Amino acid sequence: MLSLQGIAVSPGVAIGEAFVVDHEGFRIPRRFVPQDAVEYEIERLQRALDAAAAELEQNRQRIDAQLGSQYGAIFSAHLRMLQDPQLVEKLHELIRTRHYSPEYAVSTTLREYAEAFEQLPGHVLPERAHDIYDIERRILRQLLGRRREELSHLDSPAVILAHDLTPGETAQLDPEKTLAFVTEVGGVGGHTAILAKAKEIPAVVGTGRFLHEVAGGDLVIVDGDHGHVIIDPDAATLERYERERKQHQALFQQFEQLRELPAETADGVRIELAANIEFPHEVRAARRRAAAGVGLYRTEFLYLASDEEPTEEDHYRAYAQVVEAMEGRPVVIRTLDLGADKLGRAPADGEEEANPFLGLRSIRLSLKNIDGFRVQLRAILRASALGPVQVMFPMIATLGELRRAKMVLADAMEDLDEQGIHYDRRIPVGMMVEVPSSAVLIERFLEEVDFVSIGTNDLVQYMLAVDRANREVAELYQATDPSVLVMIDRVVRAAEAAGKPVSVCGQMSSEPGQALLLLGLGIRRLSMPPVNIPEIKAVTRRVRCDECRSLAERALQMDLAREVNALLREELRRILPDLVNHHPTSPDTP
Repeated sequence: MLSLQGIAVSPGVAIGEAFVVDHEGFRIPRRFVPQDAVEYEIERLQRALDAAAAELEQNRQRIDAQLGSQYGAIFSAHLRMLQDPQLVEKLHELIRTRHYSPEYAVSTTLREYAEAFEQLPGHVLPERAHDIYDIERRILRQLLGRRREELSHLDSPAVILAHDLTPGETAQLDPEKTLAFVTEVGGVGGHTAILAKAKEIPAVVGTGRFLHEVAGGDLVIVDGDHGHVIIDPDAATLERYERERKQHQALFQQFEQLRELPAETADGVRIELAANIEFPHEVRAARRRAAAGVGLYRTEFLYLASDEEPTEEDHYRAYAQVVEAMEGRPVVIRTLDLGADKLGRAPADGEEEANPFLGLRSIRLSLKNIDGFRVQLRAILRASALGPVQVMFPMIATLGELRRAKMVLADAMEDLDEQGIHYDRRIPVGMMVEVPSSAVLIERFLEEVDFVSIGTNDLVQYMLAVDRANREVAELYQATDPSVLVMIDRVVRAAEAAGKPVSVCGQMSSEPGQALLLLGLGIRRLSMPPVNIPEIKAVTRRVRCDECRSLAERALQMDLAREVNALLREELRRILPDLVNHHPTSPDTP
């Protein structure tokens, strides 16, 4: 049994077979062969071994001719390893005695060999593990006929294990077939994590290196509540998690029963619980959870799902579908918020940005591509004729950026006027507060917008100078750091004084303890993934506003995030103890 600890980014517990995504994209099924097929499978294995050997010999001859025999010797070594009688005998034995499929026998055996090499002292022998992985892939290519199973078209439900998943890959995952996913890298506020929550797929990221110890088809437990991942669990562990999964489901079924009740505190203060959505179809989940509206409609999926830039009609259809489905509830559409961290690829000029989080992203990218920006704004304006739409600009750092964005919006309005196309001429215009500069000068920004929404994911990153996707500093990424709380408090006070609505649409809204803290700071509008609305409603209905204010005042006086986390955990235990055991929030969880 192998136990891993990562970062919990999407709640839920999943148990299923591993789909190990290596560089070749192979899925190795844990398939057992019947007795009467054993000899056929051994013959199939031998044909694959012979073909892989022939391929290696061709490579050796080609490299000998191009670079010299000293380089071709690399493939000679691979060939000797491939034809090692002990290896072949072990593979035959696994097929004959355990009825393993050749694919599973190869993957399991060679990864055992590789792990043994990696544990040897020195530098030379551990490097041989890479040779073994190469041999494994060569044999598997022959056995599988070079077939690759796309993540978006899994044949059967599985737990995806990968070094990393790009936002584009995550966007295409089928929640019906993807039981959960685990990645070696990643952070709590990355776009891949956001998409996992949007699709309601349990996920753990940032576990560190482990793929070399796993074979496709291994049984895996993914605890998206606490960040635990267990591979090949023993019977007792499996039974415990099955029990916890049922308890988790029962608890959230209780929360779902609150659907028809208002989101208000115990002393009758109404709280707006809106939905963060990424895809048009999520509007169904938002309605099912009785969301007060869409507080954040991310539009990046239109770009991530295709290699071509979306047209105005692509934008309009996606927005119109959501606006119409919300039937009069407000929909806040955020303009493009893409950057190198979300695209998962280099910029068009081929040059990697040294600091992508500080580079060409979000509103900066839109203002550099005015034509594309105008296309999106025209579509948003057209959708505003169908219902209450608000437009929101992300990552505004200076008044100049805000004014330029508003000018492009005015140009789009003028275009539509000339064409006689209807839209809401009084469409509310807002901005994200997620950069310290805009929080510091918030009073000036409030003079030029109709509302603001605090994006805590980026605000924490920029306030604390912590790359939220970097495992080495993940423990420093703390939304409850007192400096972050002071900044949020400042924005809320300024918005109240200006008479402008303020909401929070970052991850803090979906964490029960942190949501209580936000209520205490004066926030009355929270936007979160639809899956989190029931539990936040349950917590909200059990507290009074004066209790939340007292909680916030105590937190603002503390020096360290871990002190604040301990305070929130204790408060959560007081009002809803069952939730504490099933939620990732803990004194030491980033």
